[in-house]
Amino acid sequence: MKKKQIETMLIHEGYESSEYQGSLTPPLFQTSTFTFPTAQHGEQSFSGESNGYIYSRLGNPTVHILEERMATLEEGEAALAFGSGMAAVSTTLFSLIRAGDHIVCSKGIYGCTFGLLEMLENRFGVQHDFCNMSTEEELYEVIQENTKVIFIETPINPTMKLIDIEKVVAVAKKKNIIVVVDNTFCSPYLQNPLSLGCDIVLHSATKYIGGHGDVIAGIVVCKTKELADAMLPVRKDTGGIMSPFDAWLLLRGLKTLAVRMERHCDNAEKVFAFLHSHPIVKEVYYPGDSNHPDYYISKKQMRKGGGVIAFTVHGSKEETQEILNHLKMIKIAVSLGDTETLIQHPATMTHSVVPKKLQQKMGITDNMIRMSVGLEAWEDIVDDLQQAFANTTIQKI
Repeated sequence: MKKKQIETMLIHEGYESSEYQGSLTPPLFQTSTFTFPTAQHGEQSFSGESNGYIYSRLGNPTVHILEERMATLEEGEAALAFGSGMAAVSTTLFSLIRAGDHIVCSKGIYGCTFGLLEMLENRFGVQHDFCNMSTEEELYEVIQENTKVIFIETPINPTMKLIDIEKVVAVAKKKNIIVVVDNTFCSPYLQNPLSLGCDIVLHSATKYIGGHGDVIAGIVVCKTKELADAMLPVRKDTGGIMSPFDAWLLLRGLKTLAVRMERHCDNAEKVFAFLHSHPIVKEVYYPGDSNHPDYYISKKQMRKGGGVIAFTVHGSKEETQEILNHLKMIKIAVSLGDTETLIQHPATMTHSVVPKKLQQKMGITDNMIRMSVGLEAWEDIVDDLQQAFANTTIQKI
């Protein structure tokens, strides 16, 4: 039987209803622990001789269905679910590094990932350096003898700069370095980093995978089972697990991921066109823009431009914030991938932990706005932006 299309896998993969009393929807195993028929079976379960469930921190049927589905969607051998995106990031790094190791990062990462890297450096001597990664030469210059991981976001949050995954992988393989890609902004529907050669892909499943703003979760998918097995004891002992109910919500969210992503992308294209032509707007950063400096990368490794847009305006920090305050339908919030259109000010919100000088190096300015385009009628999104622009003082400049 030929491989199913992603739209079908999002709904069916990893679940067989006949194994669960014919239930069309995967059951919610809302339990903390599991019983053993005999003491001997309990012993076998703990020793690994039996594959039965023991305790939901170690494994749960509902969570396992989600992990199986995500592994297939991202074309990996195994997946692990976590209680948050940052639990996924931290467990991934903890399983790959030791004190004194070195990490190379894309020039721009999520604020909390930056905070974690700072903690690793200050407390455990794990150093990190940022790199544009525009050329292989730039990577070779920053890689050290003790570099164990290359960690990238693409698109980068919030500047929407793209990283050529295959180019990074080519260098990493020569140096025997693990490549980790944060794929949150794309979801498995728009981009599959493992198929491009990277070793580990992770998501804040809170965003597009959940899609409804009602769950906090993270997912890691590994190219090999060995990489996933190395993470299992870290997840077990640090405890950043996913609850069964959150897994159930994510399975429900995945069923509509394809149709949601199509609408997110279509709306984003319309909003981009509006922003691109408005006199208040200075620059727009969107991977679907044919004039975007990384557009060729977008065409190579993404199916569409995504649902997130960043833009700068002709104004100060205060005037930029004023735009947000005048919005009526669009909500000021720091997440993305929800049904609602969300907007935020990266310099003082998601990336406020990043020092000002480093923000500037990353391309995060006081007049930058990040918008996650939702599923509303695009005309209503544009109308709200239009009236907010009209009511600001920037137009008087």
